[in-house]
Amino acid sequence: MALKFPDGFLWGTATASYQIEGAVHTDGRGESIWDRFSHTPGKIENGDTGDVACDHYHRYAEDIRLMADLGTPAYRLSIAWPRVLPAGKGQINEAGLAFYDRLIDELCKAGIVPFVTLYHWDLPQALQDEGGWLRRETSDHYAHYVDIVTRRLGDRVKNWITFNEPLCIADLGHALGVHAPGHVDPSYAEAAHVSHHVNLGHGKAVSIIRANVPGAHVGIVLNMAPIHAASDTEEDRAAARRFDGVTNRWYADPLFKGEYPADILALRGQAVPDIQPGDMQLIAAPLDFLGINYYTRSLVQNAPDAPGQLKLVRPPNAEFTAMGWEVYPDGLRELLVRVHRDYQPKALYVTENGCALPDALDESGHVHDPRRIAYLRSHFAAAHRAIREGVPLKGYFIWTLMDNFEWAYGYSKRFGIAYVDFPSQRRIPKDSFHFYQGVIRTNAVPE
Repeated sequence: MALKFPDGFLWGTATASYQIEGAVHTDGRGESIWDRFSHTPGKIENGDTGDVACDHYHRYAEDIRLMADLGTPAYRLSIAWPRVLPAGKGQINEAGLAFYDRLIDELCKAGIVPFVTLYHWDLPQALQDEGGWLRRETSDHYAHYVDIVTRRLGDRVKNWITFNEPLCIADLGHALGVHAPGHVDPSYAEAAHVSHHVNLGHGKAVSIIRANVPGAHVGIVLNMAPIHAASDTEEDRAAARRFDGVTNRWYADPLFKGEYPADILALRGQAVPDIQPGDMQLIAAPLDFLGINYYTRSLVQNAPDAPGQLKLVRPPNAEFTAMGWEVYPDGLRELLVRVHRDYQPKALYVTENGCALPDALDESGHVHDPRRIAYLRSHFAAAHRAIREGVPLKGYFIWTLMDNFEWAYGYSKRFGIAYVDFPSQRRIPKDSFHFYQGVIRTNAVPE
């Protein structure tokens, strides 16, 4: 028996500009922090860069035909800030805006609803050279960029996402150093300031989008996870609560409650943001939806000698993806129910969910990926259970349309439902593509 989803449920796929576009020196695009980071020796697996990626900049029409064949009614994409403003501010690059004009026009012709992410990590390097997100002023430059893009595309784009995963921008980029710009700061002081300035940029963007786009639906995307204690001891439960605070509540509470969690402010001592009068009211501007990126849960153990006095534990006897992430589908249901209960967003979307697997072409040129089909089916079922529990889930965007540049992992990890043969740039639908095609066509998941 199939699990039927509500009428009008929106199925889609998601990508990000630096991961697919390539053409980094084409038509006046400026350098981004990911261009600089990926060209820094030792930062990316195999020395890979996004210089070519999937060459989507030149092949977008082909990729939209692929989406049309899939039958997807929606597509989540991102705009590259340095393509629009090569220096992050100042002179507008008309050729860069014109590319997104063409892309949106083709999506509209194909009947595919665009969900546009305004910032998916590719800060112009020129702004990084001035301090990047460590400077409060960067939120003003971001607001100017948002104004330009929404004025240009707002007649056709109604669904806007201000930021993708502020946690990764702050913590991975400015504490752990594994993402651009690659800063390492164990105190997390940099990350705290960055997260606040990103939040300010978000708040400023919300009012600009609403002013420029009649009928706009505005949201933000957070990567969240259920945090479970590794045991029932008081110490492990306290560690799980701390980790939930720094990874989930630190990012959701300001948006929906207008405050940072008091326990985490106390925990961080001096490593906290400089909050000025009016900041929190601005950050908590009402939203139309929240996007959730979900991949796995976190199992946490108290560890007094480790950073944060905790460590993540690998659960025994579990299935793992090529990223080393546990396959834990019920975590999606648990997370959606928790977010609905604690924050009451007007609507929720799963804006990313998928898995990396060691896909390969067989002798006949096909990619058989039964594990990905099982992964998607189980997570769709978890989303269906959440809807039955009252969660206002309106759509589901799988990660990702096609194999691409997977950040610090380069091209070594394949998340796509279409295989990309990078030397030839051929797109080859995997078995999971055809499975998803059936889900979209029937608006139902076969059990």
